[in-house]
Amino acid sequence: MEHNSPARPAKNPPAYDRWVPAETFPADAIHLTDLEAALDFWRARAPSPDGVRLAPEVAALAEVYARMAHARQRQVHEAALPAPTLAAWLAWYDSTPDTPCIAICSTSQGDAICKGCGRSFAEVQHWLAMTPVHKRAVWRRITQEGTALRFTRYAERAAATTGV
Repeated sequence: MEHNSPARPAKNPPAYDRWVPAETFPADAIHLTDLEAALDFWRARAPSPDGVRLAPEVAALAEVYARMAHARQRQVHEAALPAPTLAAWLAWYDSTPDTPCIAICSTSQGDAICKGCGRSFAEVQHWLAMTPVHKRAVWRRITQEGTALRFTRYAERAAATTGV
């Protein structure tokens, strides 16, 4: 699946010590919990054959996760990820629901924030143009807020339609 991620230079990937605080780029940052979810996805999909060796995707994600944990970072800019790590993360992303929509959109009635999913009018309108990292940032925000109907009265509807 093709993603709207910015082109990455083929040589000289950014060094870990050049990571900057995520507050500088919140919409372009991958949160630690997304890396954890991607690790769990790959551990289940490609378990260690002998309890020692890791699948390449698990190793790539685990290295970044360990560096982030050691540095006490909660987010990392997607451009700072090595290509194999980003590829593994994007493969996990492809397994997640694309949209938080539960077909109760109140932005069509003029609301600035959808009562159904919690996205802003602009997020609903531009969802298809957003990168996977931006979409996950929105998912994280609306999940943390937990005020939309998808998390309250219609939680079972969200689970039935998206598996989340």
